[in-house]
Amino acid sequence: MRVHLQYGRDGLDVDLPDGARVIEPAFVDGLADEASAFTAAVRDPIGGGRPLRDCVGAGETVAIVIPDITRPLPSDRLLRWIFAELSHVAPERIVIVNGTGSHRGNTPAELASMVGADVLARHRVVNHDAHDPATMALAGKTSDGHPVYLNAHYVRADRRIALGFIEPHFMAGFSGGYKGVFPAVADIASIMRYHDARTIGHPRSTWGVLDGNPTQAQIRHNGALLPVDFLVNLTLNRRRQITRFFCGDALAAHAAGCAFAKETAMVACERPYPIVVTTNSGYPLDQNLYQTVKGMHAAMQIVADGGFILAASRCNDGFPSHGNFKKLLFDHASPRALLDTITAPGFSMFDQWEAQLLAIIALRARVGLYSELTEGDVRRAHLEPVADVAGRLHAEIARRGGAGVPIAVLPEGPQTIPYVRDGGESGAHV
Repeated sequence: MRVHLQYGRDGLDVDLPDGARVIEPAFVDGLADEASAFTAAVRDPIGGGRPLRDCVGAGETVAIVIPDITRPLPSDRLLRWIFAELSHVAPERIVIVNGTGSHRGNTPAELASMVGADVLARHRVVNHDAHDPATMALAGKTSDGHPVYLNAHYVRADRRIALGFIEPHFMAGFSGGYKGVFPAVADIASIMRYHDARTIGHPRSTWGVLDGNPTQAQIRHNGALLPVDFLVNLTLNRRRQITRFFCGDALAAHAAGCAFAKETAMVACERPYPIVVTTNSGYPLDQNLYQTVKGMHAAMQIVADGGFILAASRCNDGFPSHGNFKKLLFDHASPRALLDTITAPGFSMFDQWEAQLLAIIALRARVGLYSELTEGDVRRAHLEPVADVAGRLHAEIARRGGAGVPIAVLPEGPQTIPYVRDGGESGAHV
């Protein structure tokens, strides 16, 4: 059977054994008229608040937070529709904050591709920089009393609008909601506390879980330190078409969107699989190894202990270059040594969270990676370089006794989150 894997911009066609289980989200058609659906959603907001156009007065300033380039949100379309609703607000009163979290800032060319060249020329667009205290302002304190600084443009605005894309998330349960604020425009110290080893290692910091999730609890507390006057969230299908809008109150709209995403993007399996093929959903999500941990973690939910995960992710932007992710991987001789360092009392290093999860995955299963990274770099990251997806897959099948070995395939990577239904033999449960 031939399966199209989401890889880079063009995808990758691979011949797989007949009988392999292809696990994809339920396909939801894109909205017939996205602009009209947006207008209806923001004029009748979830949670019963004011319509978007009534949330900002003509004399007020507004900060609009968008996700960075690693997220597939169609910010260019959304911003034009938002500006149509806020036509009474002068462009100079609006600032668009690129919510990078701890990621690198985006280049002018990237920003133009994200928001549209006309929007970039007409409106102020700023990259958030979590490492620059001069660009921050105090927003409040964490639940245990630590200060939280957020981007000063966001803090000082009269009104705040957060944009986001809802999908299952490997730490927060689901993306979207207050995650468009925290950690998107937070200071690095707050991000470090949010991503500490105990929180990341908590069993409820995982896909599809909101209640009792300590990661989501921090997102909601810290993100709500200042009012989010209006939330614009949406879901997408594999064609990057908008399928639904969830707009209005930050908690109510997000809850509605998460319920929809869980229904369409999470798939129950009766058993774990010795071999799981996955991706990181193609561009823009598979540009580096740091993001690719998500696709691997999705596969881990149904891989048998000691099984094999084969990930196809382009990683054309490397590890990436910012932060300590690469250093943590390269400085340790094994996944166990890496995990022992990160979970040691008092240890704290930027990017440790992604390295922690990669180590957990590599201790559950062997992981092969088809990418543009060099073989040496892949091995130093505690993964196996793969030069040919089909060839490596068939070699693994032969290693396990030949035809008939159960195989699962996630062509869209973390756009679909499988889980072993209660009563399965082993593997992760949701």
